[in-house]
Amino acid sequence: MTRASSPSKAALKDAEHAVATSYEHALGELERLVADMEAGQLPLDQLLESYRRGAELLGFCRSRLQAVEQQVKVLEGEELKQWGES
Repeated sequence: MTRASSPSKAALKDAEHAVATSYEHALGELERLVADMEAGQLPLDQLLESYRRGAELLGFCRSRLQAVEQQVKVLEGEELKQWGES
């Protein structure tokens, strides 16, 4: 009888570094990375990897926000209004 194997650390790391599935997921991961980096307890290599991942997540979030802004412009007739304006 064999034991069910648990995911390897490499597989878990790959899953963490997969493309974000939503803006909210990416933002949450980015916030965790920033908190870890600000704590000042990461080794240099991990700090650099966290910075790289943060840059990827930031790019993803920016692209999603731009896409949503474009959709709002279409809905508003190319005239983006300030929040609360009628």
